[in-house]
Amino acid sequence: MPRQNADEPRSAHDDRQPALRLTGLHKAFGGKVAVRHVDLTVPQGSFFGLVGPNGAGKTTALSMAVGLLRPDDGHSEVFGVDVWSHPVQAKALLGVLPDGLAMPEQLTGREVLTFIGRLRGIEPAVLTERVDELLDITQLNDAERTLVVDYSTGMRKKIGLAAALLHRPRLLVLDEPFEAVDPVFGATLKTILLRFVASGGSAILSSHVMALVEQLCDTVAIMAEGNVVAAGPLNEVRGDSTLEEAFVRLVGADARAGEGLSWLAF
Repeated sequence: MPRQNADEPRSAHDDRQPALRLTGLHKAFGGKVAVRHVDLTVPQGSFFGLVGPNGAGKTTALSMAVGLLRPDDGHSEVFGVDVWSHPVQAKALLGVLPDGLAMPEQLTGREVLTFIGRLRGIEPAVLTERVDELLDITQLNDAERTLVVDYSTGMRKKIGLAAALLHRPRLLVLDEPFEAVDPVFGATLKTILLRFVASGGSAILSSHVMALVEQLCDTVAIMAEGNVVAAGPLNEVRGDSTLEEAFVRLVGADARAGEGLSWLAF
């Protein structure tokens, strides 16, 4: 049996590999460290929740993990494929909904999905079927002739999610996917994601809403000041408390929160 060249990526279908492995991931902006040598493993088949206060480093860590932001140090592997050494192979496995998603403004939603699908080499008949189904399930059929520049924030979130699902990725990485979407689609999105994981996919959800993470995720990590302060199965991280209580205990509440603003009292 021939030996694999050390420069070649490992098999993307190796079931022994975690869905995502971050090793020593580090990023600083000037003198400010955003992510501090983070090690994190997302098991295959898990619904993984990443939580933390504003400025904890969640978005920066995920941006480096999926190849949108180059780290100062460390590695990110998707099913054993290094994201920065073998970006084409790694990104074929990824569906990403990033924070502050940029889209082609002068295209309709259908045109955006068709354009992305062609770039990914999806066969035309398959692409048309998937685009039709995604526009239907994201409730964007009524905006068939609407350009993305005229989309609301919630509509942009929906078309971004459709683009992430289009090529049938093995790992979804979603940064605040429920933000700005209406409750009806929020319920639909929960169903989509739970079915995706139940069918063998893996998902990472970054959110500030602890109850949402607790409802959906089986594994979690808590970040604070660029560090992972806790990670593991949900029941182990939260213990006998809720995830929100565990979060406050680990991150630390501001002792001054109950002080000041006396002028608001009547």
